[in-house]
Amino acid sequence: MDSIEEKIRRIQAGEVYLFSDIIRLYQQRIYVYCFRLLNSREEAEDAVQDIFIKAYQNIWDYKLQANFTSWLYRVSYHHCLNQLRQQKFQNQLRRLLRQDVTAKSAEQVVENRLFSESVAAALQKLSIEERNLVILRIFEDKSFAEIAEILGKSTVTVRKRYERTRSKLREFIVRRDKQLCARTN
Repeated sequence: MDSIEEKIRRIQAGEVYLFSDIIRLYQQRIYVYCFRLLNSREEAEDAVQDIFIKAYQNIWDYKLQANFTSWLYRVSYHHCLNQLRQQKFQNQLRRLLRQDVTAKSAEQVVENRLFSESVAAALQKLSIEERNLVILRIFEDKSFAEIAEILGKSTVTVRKRYERTRSKLREFIVRRDKQLCARTN
């Protein structure tokens, strides 16, 4: 069985049919990552398709000395970040036109059940960069070195940002739990 680097070398050499192995290997992981960032099943499914198209189109630019998984997560992160920016713009436009819908989507309800409501609400209060850091570290179980490679930052910077983000997340959760307790009493 070929290593991922060997498959990529062969794809770059013209055996493009091997890219289906790459998709099979990473599709579910990238979907879960995108779902957590985008908070929408449909958008995550679309994103995964777009990401693998981008990865295929750019596979010849990939340098084998870099970790492929980190490279693919970096492509995924930037794609999702662009999606979120586009959503933010569209939401601002809707508000401006007074067509804002406030009902929770089914995906938001499911995600709230997957995590505690306090954690889900706290994650939504984080910036996309902070949320990405938490998702990569906790849900994707990436090391600080892998996250640093994905984000193009130093390991020390990533570790410090993670600690600040974790403290911020903890504060949000504690504050929300106190508010919920005060309402029920």
